[in-house]
Amino acid sequence: MATEGNEMDFSSYIFKYLLASRESLSSAAYLSIAKVFAKQSECSDLLRFVNEISELASPKSTPVLNRLIYSFAECGQIDKALLIFDQLESVKCKRDLITYNTILDVLGRVGRLNEMLHEFAAMKEASISPDVVTFNTLLNSLRKVGRIDMCSSIWKEMKESSVQPDLLTYTALIECFGRSGNIHQSLSLFHEMKLKQIRPSVYIYRSLISNLKKMGKVEVAMAISEEMNSSLSELAGPKDFKRNKI
Repeated sequence: MATEGNEMDFSSYIFKYLLASRESLSSAAYLSIAKVFAKQSECSDLLRFVNEISELASPKSTPVLNRLIYSFAECGQIDKALLIFDQLESVKCKRDLITYNTILDVLGRVGRLNEMLHEFAAMKEASISPDVVTFNTLLNSLRKVGRIDMCSSIWKEMKESSVQPDLLTYTALIECFGRSGNIHQSLSLFHEMKLKQIRPSVYIYRSLISNLKKMGKVEVAMAISEEMNSSLSELAGPKDFKRNKI
């Protein structure tokens, strides 16, 4: 429609103008431009836009395109987020750690696990070292579909890479192993995180209690429940689970 075309042209112009003037663009600005392009069925305009902003933002185009990928994914435009990711090489924009962490999260969220693992391998081939965000993204995505074998493999690789686990890491692993019946591993990880002075959350306690009861370990479940109730004010809360936006 002509109206949509006019909106796209106007929004693109404003975005590029602000970018060219070296204005700091807000997350809302990125999300707004993503929503405009979401209305377009053709991808040619989006590819042209990516080429233009890559040139305007050079030599710092990678952070701009990373935020664009993230914004398209946030408004549900997964295929267009992936299209931009694929276009990076064409516009001579070097992918970095944030690029890969973003695309791994995008693929994991929609269950495209083979593609996610492929990009994880590509990331390492490009000599980009995974960080705790990378491993947490992989563990959470694999946990959701019950891939215990892969979770164990990723956990092993994480330790071998000397990347320190955090609350999100332990949350995923304790839930993963507990749900698979390996409650001893869950308890071992639970004690390990406390030794490292990482505060457990109510979610971790409830997961352990539930899985212990399923395994018939009622007394242990009751002990864990009492421990939880006696330390409620000290437990990790929702803000501790939030990942910083790019």
